[in-house]
Amino acid sequence: MDIKDKVIVVTGGANGIGRALCERFHADGAKGICVVDMDEESGKAVAQAVGGLFVRCDVSKRADIDAVVDQTVQRFGPIDLFCSNAGIGTASEGAFGMDASAEQWQRIWDINVMAHVHAAQAVLPSMVERGSGYLLQTSSAAGLLSQIGSATYSTTKHAAIGLAESLAIAYGDSGIKVSVLCPQGVRTAMTAGQGDTPQAGDGMLDPSEVADAVVDALAKESFLVLPHPEVLTYMQRKAGDYDRWIGGMQRFRRKFVD
Repeated sequence: MDIKDKVIVVTGGANGIGRALCERFHADGAKGICVVDMDEESGKAVAQAVGGLFVRCDVSKRADIDAVVDQTVQRFGPIDLFCSNAGIGTASEGAFGMDASAEQWQRIWDINVMAHVHAAQAVLPSMVERGSGYLLQTSSAAGLLSQIGSATYSTTKHAAIGLAESLAIAYGDSGIKVSVLCPQGVRTAMTAGQGDTPQAGDGMLDPSEVADAVVDALAKESFLVLPHPEVLTYMQRKAGDYDRWIGGMQRFRRKFVD
């Protein structure tokens, strides 16, 4: 996909990766950008900077996503690219990563998984009718590997990748492209204060570097977007010998809990 003259929606667009995506899409000549977020002040500022539209939205609610789609189409025309980027982590889940409450599990599931479902259901009918469209869904390297200390994050990010795979398989023949963004550590509010921790991975990237990787992957129509290229090697090791990989992750965990 060439970003020029495209109509694009970015959830979680007020800050971090989402903001960087909006700025990069604008620089590349997007026709219209809808900045979607709960942070109204920052979201409006980003929308103004990119000449776009801001819509306040709770991505866990299908009705809110439908409203985003309706307002974007009314302002700019049919949506070419929907970036389902909003996501959350949870507070401390204890030494074993399993202390989250049922309410915490439900909230992160609704935002990290169901928001992608809502977005896909909202835009796919019109995309299929036109025979073209693109879904970019933000997951994490934790969805391909794991996140030490957070069962909720690992589980929901794995589920997000499973959804993206299903969409790519089911809708490819209808002209729909799907990419899934899987970075390790990125300098955002979610990772603030994380230094030498498992969450940092192979070094923190700036959101602008992630946006660059996204645009490159969209141009190639690659399913996996890996701003940290080391993740591919780790995936291959995991697939090659799962038991050995689990043992290695157990040793890695001990570095931070012993």
